[in-house]
Amino acid sequence: MSLPFDLGPGQAAALGVALFGAAFVRGYSGFGFSAIFIAFAALITNPLPLIPVVFSCEMLMTVFQARGIRGHVDWRRVFALLAGAAIVLPFSVWAILSLGESTVRLSVSLIVLTMSLVLLSGWTLQRTIKAPGHMGVGMVSGLCNSAGIGGLPVAAFMTAQPMQAATFRATMIVYLTGLDLITMPLLWAGGLVTWETALGVALAFPLLGLGVWLGGRQFLAASPSTFRRFAVMLLLALSLLGLARAMMGI
Repeated sequence: MSLPFDLGPGQAAALGVALFGAAFVRGYSGFGFSAIFIAFAALITNPLPLIPVVFSCEMLMTVFQARGIRGHVDWRRVFALLAGAAIVLPFSVWAILSLGESTVRLSVSLIVLTMSLVLLSGWTLQRTIKAPGHMGVGMVSGLCNSAGIGGLPVAAFMTAQPMQAATFRATMIVYLTGLDLITMPLLWAGGLVTWETALGVALAFPLLGLGVWLGGRQFLAASPSTFRRFAVMLLLALSLLGLARAMMGI
């Protein structure tokens, strides 16, 4: 059987390892899967055709996690974030297809890096953020999602708020699923969703299930302070990786 996207066996094996690692992080934290995998994929191949595969994988992982997160989702946040994202996603997909992802990734990485450094100082938002604020963050997220990093601004924003770890994780998972559901038809209209997308998802399925399951088990054993520290350090690492990619032009 020929591999999709003209991948060689070595490339496919490396992407499989990255996929498993990213799925583990998603199972633990609720975000980071697409940013980790796409950043790694860019080192060895053109990542743009892989973005629909990544989004499909994220939706599949939500099926694996649905039972454990059902009672912890903050639906008001989810709907407000999605409303903001939906407004800008058509422009976002057009921009990524027309202009490339480097400029988008550089801008988002700088924002997330700044937020991560502030969060490392121990700063948090002490007051409740209402729907308009979440819609604004959703718009930023929608602008970023066509490059596969729409979850990072939302994760940085929510990490700064007083939230229980289970609520943070569940809300991120459901929001990212909704975001991908909105984005996928736009990617299909842009010609990025093909039969190779379905083949890539089928090949990824076993690694996804194992990675998410192991990550979820690790989350159950984590304390709230450990989870927040992991989330902030993950945001910091992903922002630095995004900056490196954008500056190196990879």
